[in-house]
Parts: sequence; structure tokens; C-alpha cells
Amino acid sequence: MKFGLFIPQGWRFDLVGIEPAQQWATMRDLARHADQNPGWESLWVYDHFHTTPQPSDQATHEAWTLMSAFGAATERIRLGQMCTCMSYRNPAYLAKVAATVDHVSGGRVEMGIGAGWYEHEWRAYGYGFPEPRDRLGMLREGVQIFQQAWSAGVSSLDGKYYQVDGAICQPLPLQQGRSGIPLWIAGGGEKVTLKIAAQYADYTNFDGSAEGFEAKSAILEEHCRTLGRDFGEITRSANYNVFIGESQQEVDDKLAWYADHLSTSLGEAAAAEYARRTSAQGLVGTPEQIVERLQGMERRGMTYAIGYFADAAYDRSSIELFESQVIPAFR
Repeated sequence: MKFGLFIPQGWRFDLVGIEPAQQWATMRDLARHADQNPGWESLWVYDHFHTTPQPSDQATHEAWTLMSAFGAATERIRLGQMCTCMSYRNPAYLAKVAATVDHVSGGRVEMGIGAGWYEHEWRAYGYGFPEPRDRLGMLREGVQIFQQAWSAGVSSLDGKYYQVDGAICQPLPLQQGRSGIPLWIAGGGEKVTLKIAAQYADYTNFDGSAEGFEAKSAILEEHCRTLGRDFGEITRSANYNVFIGESQQEVDDKLAWYADHLSTSLGEAAAAEYARRTSAQGLVGTPEQIVERLQGMERRGMTYAIGYFADAAYDRSSIELFESQVIPAFR
């Protein structure tokens, strides 16, 4: 199993209390920490503009600017977004951006891409909020533009959503795999998203619960069968909120800290509910419990786990415990 690490960028109120002038240094130093620990295969940020679960005046740093900065600040670790919203940027332009970052980083970019969902920021930035079928149509056409740009160095598409006529992408990305830059298609929509993933993805990212993962995997496999794609070519991944401690008391203390931390921005009741939902979707427990959970997922075919540590910007002890006692169990 491979492991990725989310770097806090503010989207989940995870830089609150750190002066804006110091936030880049906080993110950069965490990225360098991960870069120096070979247990981490990749680092990740979210592609969002406003905080969640509600918009606020707290910082949310832009994903692709961070990609380029991390590319220059690190040497080994791979660089991903979970996940880029196709409709936030023209796909021919985005293909060009990703190719440039691939050069800045020495060939380490992962393209995480999805249809997008956060209505408030869509409307706030003037993108409207298309129906799901249209957002998914944009995703499909955009992926086609990516693959043209990264393989041929030029893209043209007279689509329903995008019209591109000889958009030049030079230099080509340093990486020249199946998709050029490895393509992660995130989301578990069963009729459309997983079908797009079956056709184009090198990686998928969906439900990390045992039952949900098995169900989505079966649907992805059926789409692959219909399209004539080798299901085994696609690496399946999931994201997890991690609350880890040496003892149950330590785990409980970290959960209590998280709710208290959020309360300054959300208020006590909303913070408690968001903390509850966050931990319910996570890896919560001692190292032994988390290893057992991940081994069960590995048996189900999940071979890439991406961890989000809510306390990362303030205290690295959770990350370090995961590095020392969870990751080695999968080497």
C-alpha cells in the first residue's frame, strides 16, 4: 500500500491562528517533512476557494499555485490535488499549467480531477452552478483535452462544453505514461463518474468504508468490462481523516481538541457535529487498530490511502506516530 499526506491549506479551518504571513512556511515545512520521509509517496491539497463546512474570511490557499511552489520546495515526493474541479479553469489552460508544474517538479505531478460540488464558491466566483449532468459532461470533455495536449502537444475539440482549436501545450510534460500525467478521477457517481474513470483513469478515489469501497469497485469493474478496459490497470484509493494516539485516551483527547479548535470558527454546536462526522469517516484509534483497518481495505483491493491530519499545522506528533507505527506495517 502507498500513502499520501494532505498538507493543510486552510480549507478545513486547519491554519486558523497562524498568521497569514507564516502560513506558507508552515505548509512548505510540512511538505519538506513528508519529502524527507520515504513512507509518504505523495502530498495533496484540495482545490477549493472558500472554507468548509461554511464559507468564512479564513485563508484558503489556491491549489495549483501551491503545486508549483511545492514542486520547487521538494525533491522526491509526488504532488496531487484532491481534486481539481474541471470547470474552475479552462481545460486547455489547465493542461498547460500541469505540464509546466511537471517540469518545475522534475516529473512529479498527479492530476486529480473531478466535476466539482461546492455550490457557494461556484456562484461566488461567477461560474454559475450547472446541473450534475453538465458538470460531468465538462469533466469528460476536459479529460479528452488533457490527453490530447499531453500526448500530441496540441488539442482541438468542438465539444458541447468546450471549444478548443489548436491549443498548443509545449513543452510536453516530462511524464509520458498512459495519460501523460497520471490521471486520478475522483468521485463515486455510479452511472457517469465511474464510467469516465473506467475509460480514462489511472487512479480512482472514492468511498473508503469497507461496504462502500466494495460496492463502488464492483461497479467500476463492470464499466471496465463493458468498455474492454483491464480493471487491474486502475489503482483504487481512498481518503481518510486520521485521529491516532498511543492509547484510547490520547485518541479521545485529539478528538476533543479538534472540536474545540473548530468552535472558534463554527460555534460549539456546529463544531461538535462537524468533528463527529469527520471522525466517522476516518481512521480513528491506536496504530494497531488503524493497521488492522487498512489491512482489511488492502484485502478488498485498496492500495493507496491518503491521510488528512487535522492537527498537522500545529503538532506533528500524529503524523510522526503514523510514520513510525502504521506505514512500516505495509512495507
